[in-house]
Amino acid sequence: MTEHLKQFDRPQNLGNPQLGWASDVAAEMMRRCGIKYVSLNPGASYRGVHDSIVNYLGNEDPQMLICLHEDHAVHVAQGYAKLTGEPMGCFLHSNVGLMHGLMGIFNAWCYRAPMLVMGATGPVDAPLRRPWIDWIHTAKDQGALLRYMVKWDDEPRSAGAIVESMARANQIIRSEPTGPAYICFDAGLQESALEEEIEMPDTANYQPSDPPRASSKAVKEAADLLLSAKNPLFMLGRMARTEEAWDRRVELAELVGAGVLTNLRNPACFPSNHALHIGRPAGRLAGSAVDAIKDSDVILSLNWLDFGGTQRLMSGRGGMNAKCIHVTLDQYLHNGFGMELFELPKTDLNINADQDAFVEQLLAEVTSRLNGQSKWDGQAKGPQAPEIEPIADRDSEGIILPADIVTALAEIQGNRKISLNRVSSGGVGPTYQFTHPWSYLGHDGGGGLASGPGTSVGAALAVADTDWLAVSVLGDGDFMQGNTALWTAAKYRIPMLVIISNNRSNFNDELHQETVAKDRDRPVENRWIGMRISEPDIDLCSLAESLGFESAGGPVTKMGDLLPAIENGLKAVEAGKCHFIDIHVDTGYAEPPLMRGGSKGE
Repeated sequence: MTEHLKQFDRPQNLGNPQLGWASDVAAEMMRRCGIKYVSLNPGASYRGVHDSIVNYLGNEDPQMLICLHEDHAVHVAQGYAKLTGEPMGCFLHSNVGLMHGLMGIFNAWCYRAPMLVMGATGPVDAPLRRPWIDWIHTAKDQGALLRYMVKWDDEPRSAGAIVESMARANQIIRSEPTGPAYICFDAGLQESALEEEIEMPDTANYQPSDPPRASSKAVKEAADLLLSAKNPLFMLGRMARTEEAWDRRVELAELVGAGVLTNLRNPACFPSNHALHIGRPAGRLAGSAVDAIKDSDVILSLNWLDFGGTQRLMSGRGGMNAKCIHVTLDQYLHNGFGMELFELPKTDLNINADQDAFVEQLLAEVTSRLNGQSKWDGQAKGPQAPEIEPIADRDSEGIILPADIVTALAEIQGNRKISLNRVSSGGVGPTYQFTHPWSYLGHDGGGGLASGPGTSVGAALAVADTDWLAVSVLGDGDFMQGNTALWTAAKYRIPMLVIISNNRSNFNDELHQETVAKDRDRPVENRWIGMRISEPDIDLCSLAESLGFESAGGPVTKMGDLLPAIENGLKAVEAGKCHFIDIHVDTGYAEPPLMRGGSKGE
C-alpha cells in the first residue's frame, strides 16, 4: 500500500473490532483477496460495508478513495490496473450509481482490466425497506444492467455466501483473459448481525491457475513456420505488464529475427527504440507498418487488437499475403451483446492460448532448435527515423501541434522515468520512447470519453512512492467530461502531471462531418457547427486550480513557452505535487476517418 496515503482519513477510537456483521465479512474478504484500494462515490445502499471498511478494518487494506462521480470511481480502478495488471475495488451506489458507472465498466471490459466492482440493492426483504427511497433503489436483477460487460456477477444471500462469492470473483478477475466482475450486496443482509461463526478462508487456496497454454503440436507448427520464414513479423497487442514477459518478447524477436509492430491503443509491450521495432507505435495502420505487413511471409499475431479488421484494411493496400498465426484467449469473453469481438480473422494456425504463455513456450522451442544462435543479422527492420527539428530550435512564436507536446516531453525527459498514461489524437510524436512496460499505458479500451482524468489518477496512484513520474496528455473534450476526477488526486496528494492538448473543439468529429460532406458533395466549411468548444472559451487552468491542482495560470499558446512549461510541470511532480498545463494546439493535424465499409476516402 502507498505509505503516504495512511496519513489521510484515519479512524479514531476503534478499540479491538470483532467480526460481527455480514458487512464485516465482505470487508474481510476484500483484504484477504489482496484489494489494496477501493474507489467510491458514497451511497447509503452500501453503508454497512462502508462502516466495516472504516470501523472494522481501520480503512486500511483496502483504503477508501473518495471520488466525485461513480464513473470516476470505475476509471480510477481501471487506471490502477492499466499499470499494475492488479485489481482494485470500486463501489457503485445502488442501481443509480451503477447506471452512472456503466460507461466506465464498458471501457474496462473492452480494455480487459481486472477489477472488483461492488454495489448494493434493497433491502431485498420488502418489510425492511424505508419508504420511497429504498423502493426506487431496489432492483430484482441489478446485474442485468452490466452482465454482458463483466466476466461474472453475483448477489449473495447470506454472510456465508459472501465468502464464496468474493473468493470466486477474485479468482475470475485475475484469470486470463482478465476483466471486471460485479458483486451486489443486499442492503438488509449487510446490516444483519452474524448469528453463527463464519469460517474465513485462506484465499491462497482459491488462486487462478497458470494461464492456458498451447498444445506442443501448435508450438512446433508455429516454430516451423517462423524459422522457415524469410521475413517474419510479430504483431503485438494486449500483453502482460511484467518486465519478465517484456524481456521474453525481446529475446524471442531477436532469435527469430522478426520485425515487430505495436499499437497505441494498447500499453507498451516492446521497446520502441529497438532495431526490430518497425516505425513508431501508432493508433492506425499506415506507412512503414503497411509495408512491413505486405513484405512479410509469416505473421505471428499475439493478441493483436482486431486482427481481422487489419486484414480487411490491407486488402486495399497490397494485401496480407503471409501465413498467419493468431494467438489469443479473447474469444472466451465474447457474447452476443456487442461487437467488441471484432472481425473474424483468417488464419493458417489459430491457437487458443494466453499470448505471453505462448511466447514462453515458443521461446523454449526456438532456443532448443537454434542452439542459442540468433537468426537476426543485427540490422534494423524498419526505415530510418526521419530527422526532426528539436522543439528548442523552432520559432518561439510558432504554433503548437498536438504531436509537439510529447516531443517536448521527450526532449525534457533526460534520466527521468516517465509513465505516460495516454496521449491525445496527436499521438506520441517521433521521439518519446517506450523502454519499459510502464512507459506507456494505452487508451481507454471502449472509446468512451471522460475516462482520461480518472484513469490518470489511478495510474498515478499505482506509481506513487516510486521513482516514476505520472504524466497524461488528454484532449480537452475528454477532460471536460471527466475533470472532477482530478480532485481525488489532489485530496490524497497523488503526484501527477496533466497536460491538455486543447484545440477548443470536438475535432475528431469535425473530421467525421467533413468526411460525410465530401462523400455527399456538400460544403465542408460547415463541419465546425455543433463541434467547437468556444465562445466562451473555458479557463481550464482556473478549473484545475479549483480542484486542488497547481498551474502556471493561463494557456501555453506558442512554441517558445512549451519546453519551460513542461519542465516546470515535471519538477512539480518530482516535488510531490499535482500540476496542470493547458496547451492550445492547432486543429489541422489529424487524418480523415475511414468511410463506412472499408477504406473509401483514404
